Parts: sequence; C-alpha cells; structure tokens
Amino acid sequence: MALKNNLKTGFETETKKKSELDSSQNLSKIVRTLFWMMFLSTMGTLAVYYPTIPEWTFGSLLKINGFTLLIWATVTFFSALISSYSHNYLNGFKFQTKFMLLCVAFTFSVMLFVMSNHILILSASWLLMGFFMSRLIGVDADWGEAREASKFTLRYFVAGTFFLVVGLLLLAIELDTFLINEITAQINLVSNSTILIAAICLIIAAIIQSAIYPFHRWLLSAMTSPTPASALMHAGFVNGSGILLAIFSTILFASNTLDILLIIGGLTAILAQFTKLIQVNLKQKLACSTIAQMGFMIMQCGLGFFNAAVTHLILHGFYKAYLFLSSGEEIKHSTPKKFEQLRIKPIQALAVLIFGALAAVFFSFITGKGTQLDSSVFLILIVAITIGQVTYNIVKEKSLTGVQKLVLPPVLFLIGISAYGLVYSLVTTLMGSMPMVAEPIALSTFQIVFGIVFLVGFFIMKLGIYRQIPWLYVKLMNVSQPYKKTVLMYKSNS
Repeated sequence: MALKNNLKTGFETETKKKSELDSSQNLSKIVRTLFWMMFLSTMGTLAVYYPTIPEWTFGSLLKINGFTLLIWATVTFFSALISSYSHNYLNGFKFQTKFMLLCVAFTFSVMLFVMSNHILILSASWLLMGFFMSRLIGVDADWGEAREASKFTLRYFVAGTFFLVVGLLLLAIELDTFLINEITAQINLVSNSTILIAAICLIIAAIIQSAIYPFHRWLLSAMTSPTPASALMHAGFVNGSGILLAIFSTILFASNTLDILLIIGGLTAILAQFTKLIQVNLKQKLACSTIAQMGFMIMQCGLGFFNAAVTHLILHGFYKAYLFLSSGEEIKHSTPKKFEQLRIKPIQALAVLIFGALAAVFFSFITGKGTQLDSSVFLILIVAITIGQVTYNIVKEKSLTGVQKLVLPPVLFLIGISAYGLVYSLVTTLMGSMPMVAEPIALSTFQIVFGIVFLVGFFIMKLGIYRQIPWLYVKLMNVSQPYKKTVLMYKSNS
C-alpha cells in the first residue's frame, strides 16, 4: 500500500510539473507574440506618417510623438527578440513565468515613461523601470546572491528616483505647473539657483541609471540575472538616461551644466575601458564595456548633441543585446590569451592616420558636423579614433593579405558610417519637435584641454602603460569589483 501511495504521489508531482511547464511555455508564446505585434504596429505607424509625425495627446497627461514612437519601436523590438530567445533558453526554468511577466511590466513602464507629460507619471514610471529591473536581476529567488543583487540595485534605482523627483518638483513649484511641456517651454522664467539645483538632480538621476562612475557598482553586481535579463538590462535599461536628458535638454542648456556631463562621460568612458581590459569574466567585461559606452553617450549629451546620444543608445542596444545573447557561445569557444603589447609599425601607423582622417571627413560630409569650430569637433574626433582602432586591428591581423588590409578599412568605414548617418538622420527627424536636441556649443579652452586629457588617457589605455604601474592596476581592479554580497555571501553555505 505504501509503495502504491508513493507511486501515486510521484505521478501527481510529475503531472503537476509538466502542467506548470506547459503553462509557462504557453505564456511565453503569448508574450512573444504580443511584443512582436507591438513592434510591427509601431513601425507601421512610423512608416505611414514619416517624416511629419503628428502629436497625439490624451488630456494633458500623456502624449505620443515621433520620439515616443522611436523609443517604443526600439524597446518593443528588444523585448520581442529577448522573449523569443527566452522561450527556449528558459524552458524548464522554475521562474520562467515570473521572468516573462516582469519583462511585460518592464516594457510597459518604459513605454509609459516616454509618453508621460506629467512629472508624477514620469517619476512613477522611472521608479517602476528600476523596480522591475531589480526583480529581473533577482528573478531566481532560490539563489542567495541574486536576492542580494536585487536589493542592492534597487537601492540605487530608488536613490535615482529621489533625485529625479526633487529636481522636477523644484521646477514645478516655481512655475506652478506639473506638465513637462510647460516646464521646458517656460524654463527661462526659473531662477538661476533653482534651475542649477534641478539640473544637477536630473544629472545625478541619469548617471545612476546608466551606471556612470561613481555609481557603476550596481551594474557590476547584477551578473546574477539570467542572460536574457542581462541583455534587456544592457540594451534597454541603462540607456534610459539618454532619453531622460533629451527630454529635459532645455534645462541643461539653461543651467550651463553641459560641461559636467562632458567631464563625467569622458572620464567614465576611459576608466571603464581600462577596467574592461583587466577583467577575466566575460560578463564583467561586457558590463565594463556598457559603462564605457554609456560614458560616450553622456559625453555626447554634454556636447549638445542629444540626437547623437539617442542614436548611440539605439545602436548600442543592438550591439549589446547580440553580445549577451551570444555570450554562451563565446565562452564555449574562447581560450585564455596572453596580453599583447601594442606595437605598431610606421606603415601601420600611417594607414591608421589616413583612414581615420578619411572617415572623419566622410562623417562630416554626410552629417554636416565638424565644419565649424564648435563641440561637433569632438564627434569627428571620436569617429576618427574608432575607425583608426578598427584599421589597426585589421592591419595587424596576420591572416589577411596585403590587398585585404588595404581594401577592408575603407569598405568597412564606408558601410559603417553610412549606416550610422542613416540612423542619425532618422533619429534627428523623429526628434524634430523636441527643442534643443542638436545644438552644438561654442568650443571653449576648457573643452580643448579636456579633449587633450581624453586623448592622453585613451593612448595610455591602448598602449597598456597602466600595467606597468602596480598601484594603478590594483586600484582599477578594486574599483571594478561587484558588491561582495552578490558574489560571496552564500557560497560557503552551499
């Protein structure tokens, strides 16, 4: 009799598990279909109305314009892609249903954020984005480190929301309006002290979410999340600061705080590139890479090119989603490699200089940037550095022939810059109704000095000089470590 009861209990347990798995898979299919339908409908709306996208308003609280549709198309695409990937990747995962529901909640919170025209709705949706992302980070509730990572990251997101609310309330109280379009239109009526404090609060809120130094540790501690959650985080969450800063660009201009963004973004970009090179864990490398890219995005905001920052966040989203979703394959095939000191021959250096300069000229031609002595010169510089680095990677490759080394650089930069120029023009058009999203600022002595410091830091990083300075190497290693409870707290008890 006891054996019969045990067999019956076992059969019922297996039946229950199978039913739960089937339910999770069915929900996954529904969510995946929902996201793809949302993406296609958004793209269809853009196609029908482009380039003169009308603005739809719902009372005075919500609005939909070209920028709203652009971000909706971006976030629904990533959500659809990641949910499709997760359908098989998380099959059998105990918390698959929870993961899919959190993805839906996160996606809708982002969509609500970009259509908000009331500071309370915008602030609430900003907090919800952080809350749902923290839950995705700790979706595996049975894993102690994941629970610690969820709590640790949520503290950062709540702090970011606090600064956002303070900054917006200061403006709302002085202007006696809670509507975002009215605040941005009347910003010249705000006192200098209020607008400065408000702008700094907005900047802090933005750099916390983008894991900009010194608020980077939350992203390094979020590696407990499943790969699809990491892809969504790096492709669709950390980029939120670019959206926030673009919405309130008039406040940043009026407060003269763009140089703060330039400094913070530039230093983060270099420092994160340093720390990326000394990581041995693939996901930590990707996290440092994301921090560096967010630094570049913030730097573009500091130059007055919020449209370039939005372009950057979209392209970075595609790139980083691909890297995370293919990270398992990378781990499978990779082997440890000895660090190679940068040694460049005179002919290679000449090729780097030539193709870097040609790429800068071509970029200037297709975008119209860099033709004046203003902050757009920095965009040209970044393009030249990027193409120069790609060129060096090609000319040093031993498996390529001389003809290939000569042909590949111009082909790649023509394709790459043309694609970037197309996306940049599309984004600029869709952001056309927003004030001051592409306003180059006059080139100052301070910016020139900072540009020189940026270049020096870049070459110190590329040449590997930091490896010969022990205290600097140790400092970089320490600053790039995750919160201890997210990696060590429960290991000894397992």
